[in-house]
Amino acid sequence: MGAAQARTTWKDLDNYNFEKFLQEFGHKWTKGSPEYLKREIIFIEELARVKAHNKKNLSWKEGVNHMSHMTLEEKKAFMGFHKGAHQHHKPKNQRPFDLPVKTMDDLPEEVDWRQKPNVVSPVKDQGQCGSCWAFASTATIESHVALNSGILFDLSPQNIASCAPNPDSCGGTGGCYGATAEIAFDYIASSGGIVQEFQFPYYSYYGDAHDCTIQSPPVATVDGYVKLPENNYTALMTAIADIGPISISVDATGWGAYESGVYTHWDQENPVINHAVVLVGYGVDNDGYGIEGEQKYWTIRNSWSPSWGEEGYIRLARSDDDEDNCGMDTEPETGTACAGQTDPVKVCGTAGVLYDTSYPTGASSM
Repeated sequence: MGAAQARTTWKDLDNYNFEKFLQEFGHKWTKGSPEYLKREIIFIEELARVKAHNKKNLSWKEGVNHMSHMTLEEKKAFMGFHKGAHQHHKPKNQRPFDLPVKTMDDLPEEVDWRQKPNVVSPVKDQGQCGSCWAFASTATIESHVALNSGILFDLSPQNIASCAPNPDSCGGTGGCYGATAEIAFDYIASSGGIVQEFQFPYYSYYGDAHDCTIQSPPVATVDGYVKLPENNYTALMTAIADIGPISISVDATGWGAYESGVYTHWDQENPVINHAVVLVGYGVDNDGYGIEGEQKYWTIRNSWSPSWGEEGYIRLARSDDDEDNCGMDTEPETGTACAGQTDPVKVCGTAGVLYDTSYPTGASSM
């Protein structure tokens, strides 16, 4: 077999064009067809925007990836969490937050759960299905089961996307149309567990719903979850340092072309919490593009494939005064948010990272 083609990075874009993009990502539209011309125009505009961004010498670089030919509406399909859901969800298995919150002086300077063997599984790809909530919750459960049992399972996001009930339409209507990690944790605690990926493979990559057809016994479970206090920096810092990976919700609107570095941008005036991901640690960068001195960051696992970002991860700007770095999400009803949720919500931290955070309890193998 020949060597795998090296991924094109931001450094290689000077002579990059649509034909090379088609070859790299395997698209086979007929040249000159309406679809070909549509995608070529979108790509050329995106490539120019990416190059212009990189010339600014900011703390992160952008590049081309499997979304570079997509419209904004098509990119939204890679998200799926909608704000306000936890305010309507009627929790069955929520546990109190009773973790002693540490001071900044008592917390480690850096945390990265990927560095501990057999705790964090490989990054997955949700595709064009708004099932980020299922992927974020599955990945978090995998890590907490591993921490408690020593076994790192490859669990099934389809199990959650297809089977978790969402009667109050919280965060959407479920499946590819959005929900929350809290709903997923509640479902696993109430249903008796979750199966492995090979027992219930992911069928919804192209956005299609799939019936709940589990025919195998579960291998892992949780007994509930803890929701951290909203917009509380030290509580989140303590939890990620002492407990393990945390399911979080963010405004990922501008993340599509992210390639590397510490991402600092978010629309603080009009934030839209729209994506569920997993916080796996935090750290300090001293080599950021165009940044003098150190830049603190959160390390976040995404579900847009390991070829996106830094092997599937993004480093998001962090500050010790993040509780004052806030905006008001004034459109919580946008998309498929919880029915009746229209009151503005306060979200803090870059991309609203502090707003909605939770982790499972009683994670165990079966």
